[in-house]
Amino acid sequence: MRRLNLGYLRIGLLSLLTSFTLTVFAQNYPEKPVRLIVPFPPGGATDVVARALSAKLSPIWKQQLIVENKPGAGGNIGADLVAKSSPDGYTLLLSSPAEVAINPSLYSKMPYDASKDLIPVSKVASAPLVLVVNSSSPIKNMNDLLQFIKNKKGAVNFASSGTGGPQHLAGELFKSMANVSMTHIPYKGGAPAITDLLGGQVDLFFAGIPPALPHINSGRLRAIAITTLNRSPLLPNIPTISESGFPGFNIENWQGIFVPAGTSNNVIQFLATSINSISNDKSYYETLSAQGAVPSPLPPKEFAMFVQQETQKYSKLVKESGAKAD
Repeated sequence: MRRLNLGYLRIGLLSLLTSFTLTVFAQNYPEKPVRLIVPFPPGGATDVVARALSAKLSPIWKQQLIVENKPGAGGNIGADLVAKSSPDGYTLLLSSPAEVAINPSLYSKMPYDASKDLIPVSKVASAPLVLVVNSSSPIKNMNDLLQFIKNKKGAVNFASSGTGGPQHLAGELFKSMANVSMTHIPYKGGAPAITDLLGGQVDLFFAGIPPALPHINSGRLRAIAITTLNRSPLLPNIPTISESGFPGFNIENWQGIFVPAGTSNNVIQFLATSINSISNDKSYYETLSAQGAVPSPLPPKEFAMFVQQETQKYSKLVKESGAKAD
């Protein structure tokens, strides 16, 4: 019995020492610059959010949060780099839905297991898409769109910036919820899709708000509906698809922080708290708003649940659409 008690005492002391070590580590963290991997080229929405984070968190941490762009393979190259990094809190991933929720269904082979190799830390920002049509189109609302599809007997097409992205899958979700047929026309980016929409070559486009907004304001494009559950501050008078007869319709282009599996929970909590602490900063909000986004921090457990729900949603849509990246 005495040996058993000594064994429990040793285990207790070891647990206490481990807890103390992690606490001290988190209190001292970060002790050197932290890398923030953006798996897309400079200048895009994820890159802008990353640099906004860096501008606010570097002074608070008294260490540089260094943005590194590692584009390629739909985000998989950058995400794989983080997944295979040391779990010490010094290499972070700023992910979009693609790397963790869409690509596992879109690609036949993945270099990492998104559900096991990357740990959700915090949601950072969220941006809706806007359903737009040419201003000469008879479509003025979602009911008009349904009637337009009916009149065309399914001979309606919608543009996207590429197969398997949120813009494509927004169209697939609408097709599923409305039980209608439309043809997907993928483009290499949003700019050529908008060009063809303006030229009348395509019927509609689930666009990012910033590139579409100048054309909406000039009257060349008409905004029909927003793809998220809440309206956009940039287009407050435009209803959501959810409130326009399709309850629960939600496609958002979000960004979130992930770390390699095995990272200390203390570090994860520190990072999540840091992100939450700047969410009400005015200049940070304005930077995100210019991208059509809003700060939307979620703590680790809630963010993990959100990612799981997103993965399930996109897995179903990718399967139904037959989309493949390779």
